[in-house]
Amino acid sequence: MNTKTIVITGGPGSGKTSIINELTNRGFTCFEEISRQITLKAREDGIEQLFLTSPIQFSELLLEGRIKQHVEAVNSKNEFVFLDRGIPDIPAYMDFKGDTYPDLFRNACKENIYDYVFILAPWQDIFTSDSERYENFDQALEIHEKLLETYTKYGYNLRDVPFGSIESRADHIINVVKAL
Repeated sequence: MNTKTIVITGGPGSGKTSIINELTNRGFTCFEEISRQITLKAREDGIEQLFLTSPIQFSELLLEGRIKQHVEAVNSKNEFVFLDRGIPDIPAYMDFKGDTYPDLFRNACKENIYDYVFILAPWQDIFTSDSERYENFDQALEIHEKLLETYTKYGYNLRDVPFGSIESRADHIINVVKAL
């Protein structure tokens, strides 16, 4: 059996983590977003917001973690593995910030391919900021556009997830994946 790797992406505050949690509760194998872990670890080391103060270092740590997640997902014995964000999210965010970055990020996007990508549009009604999310809603809209551009550039056919309850959004993703 070939495992299907499925990315759930979108700008900040679009509901990705809630959907990943719902899929996990339903017994699916899911990999959580790792940027919060990196941010919290940097805070323990005295760096308040690593993404803002050292974006390349932050992005290299993210890349390392997401490549590891991709390898684990591909080698899984499960039919489906869901990932909260994928490798192309990294250059999308760096493009949003206007950072230049080495080719290793582009190469990683080309070398680590996912089977399906679902994208969640920014949703004002559920958007909140917190201590790890520094973006406001207008920035979330800009990030969404960068995600669309980046994933499209790497050849992905993005599948939209309609607004609705967490359960109905998870149902939508599952139904689409099983139909593909």
